[in-house]
Amino acid sequence: MEEIIMNLIVHSGEVRSYSMEAIECAKKGNIDEARELIEKAQGELSKAHNSQTSLIQKEANGEKVEVSLLMVHAQDHLMTSMTLKTLAVEIIDIHEELHKK
Repeated sequence: MEEIIMNLIVHSGEVRSYSMEAIECAKKGNIDEARELIEKAQGELSKAHNSQTSLIQKEANGEKVEVSLLMVHAQDHLMTSMTLKTLAVEIIDIHEELHKK
């Protein structure tokens, strides 16, 4: 169980890092690179989501899933990363429009 939770944290952290890096690229006008980084973030998000799904499936199958501070942290990390990735896409879109002018 702890391994699943740690995977959730690690992959969520990668989503955050790629998203922030994408924003920085967009600010510099490197829109294609920013979009590539968002694709990497999406890949990491899929991995994180798979970890989260495995926890949900365990509970749905009747296994007792203990809620720990580490699990709460992992879920918080995932949700924050998802929000940041979504905002990063919007910021990239804005910078793309600004750089066209």
